[in-house]
Amino acid sequence: MHEMALCQGVVDLIDEEAARQNFGRVKAVVLEIGVLGHVEPEAMLFCFDAVSRGTRVEGARLVIERVPGAGWCLDCGKTVPLTERFGACPDCGRHRVQMTAGDEMKLRELEVE
Repeated sequence: MHEMALCQGVVDLIDEEAARQNFGRVKAVVLEIGVLGHVEPEAMLFCFDAVSRGTRVEGARLVIERVPGAGWCLDCGKTVPLTERFGACPDCGRHRVQMTAGDEMKLRELEVE
């Protein structure tokens, strides 16, 4: 389950930021996760709880905001919604679409004490 490693990376990133900004306990974590990124939100919630035990993040509320898929169609010359990786442009039907959103994972916000 790669969500465990992803959650460990989030906790490590928060620890680095805590050392830099000198904050203590974390009350909430907001992650943006793309719908095309092969990351299961339910698994993230479970793993986050397990990985954060004994850290400044333990007990923090994890909020996951899903980012829809989008891409730039090279043939139409515009941004189009994507529902799958390597999907066709919904306007022209061609497959020359470069994904621009939907596979990211970003630590967007922290609520700290």
